[in-house]
Amino acid sequence: MGLMDFFKDAGEKLFGHNPSVDDIKKYIEKQGLSTKGLDLQYDPKSNRITIAGTVPDQATKEKLILCCGNIYGVSGVDDRLTVNTPTPPSQYYTVQNGDTLSKIALKFYGDSQRYPEIFEANRPMLSHPDKIYPGQSLRIPQQGPQQTRVAEQRPEQRP
Repeated sequence: MGLMDFFKDAGEKLFGHNPSVDDIKKYIEKQGLSTKGLDLQYDPKSNRITIAGTVPDQATKEKLILCCGNIYGVSGVDDRLTVNTPTPPSQYYTVQNGDTLSKIALKFYGDSQRYPEIFEANRPMLSHPDKIYPGQSLRIPQQGPQQTRVAEQRPEQRP
């Protein structure tokens, strides 16, 4: 829980510069995520969204935070969500000019061919692996023990 900062001038443009709570909920639901039981508040003075409630898992929590934070004009999300089944959190990465999911996968996993893992972790907010933009925040899932061992092998040793 806590405050996560976002790049205010990047993201999905909703209606006007100051989206309403209803606009934010509609956007989240458009991404295939439920807002049932969630308390969403938007403060136009600070450009921050506060999100509270209980969600089933860590991935849902992270996707909700990214949905809110990747809205144009939002500079931060105050995470007050509780997770029913906690797991280790993902890392976050802010897309830079010239980035591709392959470059990001190489940086985090040591293997550019693992970009689909990052793509899937950020669906439905990402509709295509090539549609990322500077300033966008992405989830980078943790590596499992097997994944770590494969990433650490020399290319000729990889399966």
